[in-house]
Amino acid sequence: MTETEKMFFGKMYNPFAEGMPEARRHAHELCQKYNAIPESEAEKREEILSLLMPDHAEGVYLQGPVYFDFGTHISMGKNSYANFNFCVLDENRVTIGDNVFIGPNCSILTPIHPLCHEDRNTGFEYSAPVTIEDNCWLGGSVTVLPGVTIGAGSVIGAGSVVTKSIPAGSLAYGNPCRVARKLTEADRIANRPDRKSTRLNSSH
Repeated sequence: MTETEKMFFGKMYNPFAEGMPEARRHAHELCQKYNAIPESEAEKREEILSLLMPDHAEGVYLQGPVYFDFGTHISMGKNSYANFNFCVLDENRVTIGDNVFIGPNCSILTPIHPLCHEDRNTGFEYSAPVTIEDNCWLGGSVTVLPGVTIGAGSVIGAGSVVTKSIPAGSLAYGNPCRVARKLTEADRIANRPDRKSTRLNSSH
């Protein structure tokens, strides 16, 4: 098994083997180029993004700046969006679904370093994939840790550290992030008290 295969299978691997440092350096340089391109030059941004993160669908928009370790290990579905300072350490697979909203200063982390310093100082590490399913919203400054799946339609409150998987359709927040409740019909904009009041009192 190669070091890259070990990386994807969650086994201990050497992050300095098999061209990995060169691949990370290439991705970091592409990030720098993407971050330097003005928003008005959409075609140039898309050209760099296609090199940095080839597996992205139509309508993906990354505000920038972005910081990826590889980029090629990330997939992002249609109409998904990430705000300022999106950081992804994609030593393992990161799968982001359709219509996902990611707030500013969010991080998705897949590498895991050994706890004991004697092991950690060898440089070896392992990793676990992250999945964010369709129609999720991550508030600002959310950190998603290795091995987590966030179920479809869930909302993660700002500042949360997601250490364990979150079921679909949940409102969750905190450090560590915990499910507060399920999202329901009562959460629809049409059912907000202020919307009802506006509707009743409007003369239009």
